[in-house]
Amino acid sequence: MIPFCESFVRRSERGGGIGAGIRCVLLLLASALVSAHGQTQGGGSDWANLAPPPGVSDTNSPQNDFDVTNIPVAESFAAVNSPGTNKFRSDLAMARYYRKSLQSSKAESTLLGLLAPDVPESVQRVALLQLAEVVCDENDLPRAQTIYAQFLDRWPDDARVPEVYLQQGEIFRRMGLTDLALSKFYSVMAAALSLKNDQFGYYQKLVLRTQVEIADTHYLMGQFVDAADFYNRLLQNPDPALDRPEMQFRLVRSLTIIGRNDEAASQAQDFLSRYPDADQTPEVRYYLAQALKALGRDDDALQEVLLCLKQQKARMGNDSAVWTYWQQRVGNEIGNQLYHEGDYVHALEIYIDLAQLDPSATWQVPVDYQMGLTYEKLSQLQKAQDIYTKIVGREAEVGTNATPGMQAVFDMAKWRIDFLKWEQNAQAADRSVAATAVEMTGPTNSTNNIAQ
Repeated sequence: MIPFCESFVRRSERGGGIGAGIRCVLLLLASALVSAHGQTQGGGSDWANLAPPPGVSDTNSPQNDFDVTNIPVAESFAAVNSPGTNKFRSDLAMARYYRKSLQSSKAESTLLGLLAPDVPESVQRVALLQLAEVVCDENDLPRAQTIYAQFLDRWPDDARVPEVYLQQGEIFRRMGLTDLALSKFYSVMAAALSLKNDQFGYYQKLVLRTQVEIADTHYLMGQFVDAADFYNRLLQNPDPALDRPEMQFRLVRSLTIIGRNDEAASQAQDFLSRYPDADQTPEVRYYLAQALKALGRDDDALQEVLLCLKQQKARMGNDSAVWTYWQQRVGNEIGNQLYHEGDYVHALEIYIDLAQLDPSATWQVPVDYQMGLTYEKLSQLQKAQDIYTKIVGREAEVGTNATPGMQAVFDMAKWRIDFLKWEQNAQAADRSVAATAVEMTGPTNSTNNIAQ
């Protein structure tokens, strides 16, 4: 609970001012809510099953849809279902149907009709929130913000106000206004200060989701120090509603970017042990290899690279193209690092595995060229020449589709073949001259030695 606020205390001490202190208080209360939720209920449910606050009916909400704006408040629910309101209820249902069937113009027209002065206020509230959703679906985000602001202005005491703040925060983030998004997310926290006892469980889940939104916003803003702090603390919460694989993946990436390699390696290893088949697995292996390399654990980094390169690409639920991309990236970067550090044996091992990932000339030709250079460094000149000859032989395969970079590789391979031939001829000539010199001077030297 208290540690969750430490980052805000630190920012306040660094000059964050009163705003940071207030946010700390809000997060302190929020953490208390979430912690109590875990203790009393043993965890939560999926976000999609987030129940509305007591006194709020979810009769009109589709199941498994976190659609808070379709829910009329209790005092309004009686009015919506009172005699003479059947037409309004039918219109609300029809508007939801139009929205689900992507008939936005019809949905908007129906909802605007329900905002007329002679329509009960309870119906107007639901209609206005549904209208905001329709407009948001059309990606007219400024207008959606205006509609939500109108709702807050007309009904500031509505039980759905915290969730309207949450919707506004998400829209601001989509608009790129991340500071305003954070402000709205903290408004959700502030709303918890006035919660009622019968709304406690509802706000626990809402606040937890808001904490995730705050962490995600820092992450998307590139504020990886704060993001890592938030994700690390959120992962300590046992609520099963949290998307733990995605959050731990973002934690690993944040820690790698800010250079906290010990923690990055530890979290990456933990991720791989918990979620070996997750979609993020190849990228996490990439970050693990980078962290291990930065820590000077070259052998461990090499093993991670080789494991990544040899893993099956087409796994159930995984995009093989994504796997191939990360296999190529981690192998290429670590292999090149080892090459430049003079560890040619291990670099060659990686290059050989890399070449097998993709049979296309666009991939294999550059990798083969790097293998040729490595063989040269290992003084295996014939193998290097064979590799370069293989590369030149694929030039016709690429034909006129060769990019300038690819054509440069072909030209360099030809040059290196000529150079190696010249070098081999020069070495043979040197050996021949040396042998001739020994034959001519050998007996003289022997005679001189005997005379002495």
